[in-house]
Amino acid sequence: MLSAAVACDKVPLLAPTGSVITLFAATNTVPLNSEIEIIANVIENGVAAAPPSTGGTTGTPATTPTSTSTPGAGTPVQNGTLVSFTTTLGRIEPSEARTNNGQVRVKLITGNQSGTASVTAFSGGASGKLADLKVGSAAVERVVISASPQTLAPLGGSSTITARVEDVSGTGLPGIPVTFTTDNGTLNPSSATTDALGNAQTVLNTSRTAKVTANVAGKTADVTVGLNPRTGVTITPPTTPVSAGQPATFTVSVAATANVRDVTVDFGDGRQQSLGALTGSVPVQHTYTEAGTYSVRAIATDASGFTEQQSTSITILPGQPPAVIITASNNNPSIGETVIFTATVSGATSTILGYDWDFGDGALPRTAHTTGNRASTTYTTIGTKVITVRVVQASGPSGDGTTAVTVKP
Repeated sequence: MLSAAVACDKVPLLAPTGSVITLFAATNTVPLNSEIEIIANVIENGVAAAPPSTGGTTGTPATTPTSTSTPGAGTPVQNGTLVSFTTTLGRIEPSEARTNNGQVRVKLITGNQSGTASVTAFSGGASGKLADLKVGSAAVERVVISASPQTLAPLGGSSTITARVEDVSGTGLPGIPVTFTTDNGTLNPSSATTDALGNAQTVLNTSRTAKVTANVAGKTADVTVGLNPRTGVTITPPTTPVSAGQPATFTVSVAATANVRDVTVDFGDGRQQSLGALTGSVPVQHTYTEAGTYSVRAIATDASGFTEQQSTSITILPGQPPAVIITASNNNPSIGETVIFTATVSGATSTILGYDWDFGDGALPRTAHTTGNRASTTYTTIGTKVITVRVVQASGPSGDGTTAVTVKP
């Protein structure tokens, strides 16, 4: 009797005729080199079972079960019933398992091969199949591509290209190889594998507008990386000679298509002027205090921070003294009569600091310094008196003027 019992234990317990095997998986997409759990429900004399909870937010697997089925009472098979598994892609671990309350849990383990897997479970005369499990790139529904930044400086630069690989539900797929190509510039790397969020990245280096294409299993997406227009900054010097102390007028221009946030003019004499955001052209005046040749630069900065400059030169001539004319309130005054003199200045003038007067012999006072252009004196002797004035400027040479009056008895 003992030997007979031992022999019976060695015979595997299989599902009885009329049993139903139903397979479920938590998702119908599986990354490469990963695993998902496969659940088999084995019902004796029953129909396909409802999907078991997988611990997600809804408790419902993503796949639709398939199975052999026979209408019946629908009770779980005896505990310990042996169920065997096969798959068309990857492997099942374990390939055989025994039921507990009519259920078996195994894992589908994928390798580095993409495709569609079909998992079959069988026990006795019953079998069930879980078809259309998409592995790797077979699960790809779409590719979404973006660039940061999408517009580079006028001379080009680098942009990070991101390709997001998604399944039919919009979930990012990890472990998917992506190939990048471009019609301009270089890509580093030219291929990448998606991370846990389904993103793969490369860096574009280009000096021209470039289109980048991401390709995943025949599905593609494009993004174009453009360049900001050049600033087109220019600076033009005066067309006529300029002397020290006289204003020099420059013309500064930028391109009509440029987005310029600031233009700074460096006049070459240690002084600068910011013109702010500029469109078109604008005249800019500057007064040099010393003669010489100066290098003048216009430096334009666009909205992206790109800086471009143009330069010119200007030769400043030595400053010319202003013309000074003295007029007297009376050209033939008498002794003791007050005479008022007026200095009129013209020509190369800047800010006038003062007037230094000399009224000649016999004047009382003989000299004077005024900030205005008028001064007065009286004479104590007769004869012709020579009056001079020197006009002192803030910049540029001083100007001298001379006149004469005749004092009578």
